[in-house]
Amino acid sequence: MRTHILLAKRSGLKYSQPVHQIAFNEISAAEVSAIPALELLQLFNGFQVDADCLKDNPSDSRFGVVERNGRRIYRFRSQDYRIYFTVENEETVVVQRVLHADSLKDFLFRSGMGGDSEDVSLGNSRSFWQLIDDGEHAARK
Repeated sequence: MRTHILLAKRSGLKYSQPVHQIAFNEISAAEVSAIPALELLQLFNGFQVDADCLKDNPSDSRFGVVERNGRRIYRFRSQDYRIYFTVENEETVVVQRVLHADSLKDFLFRSGMGGDSEDVSLGNSRSFWQLIDDGEHAARK
């Protein structure tokens, strides 16, 4: 079972970008449901994925790329949250995990990481990739 959200930027009566489908797995759906409604609306308000966001060095600093052994996951940063997602095709964004920044800072501290950028530190962490694997293997809602 999947939970979907359709997003598009509107310009008058015409869409300036194609509609993107966002799918959540069981874990990310539970993480999202724990976020207060107003914060959730603010979080997803700016979550517009396009080709520029998916480049190695996106121009929008809220987006980032975490890589390890040829594997790639994208990060969206908004307020106190981080959305980690993959792209199945050009139309479907799959949210793997939604983490609060404080939990992420705690994770980095407990893992003995911290000197590098957040994305580089996470890319080198087996524990982080296990978090992502758990999300990828969870049933989709």
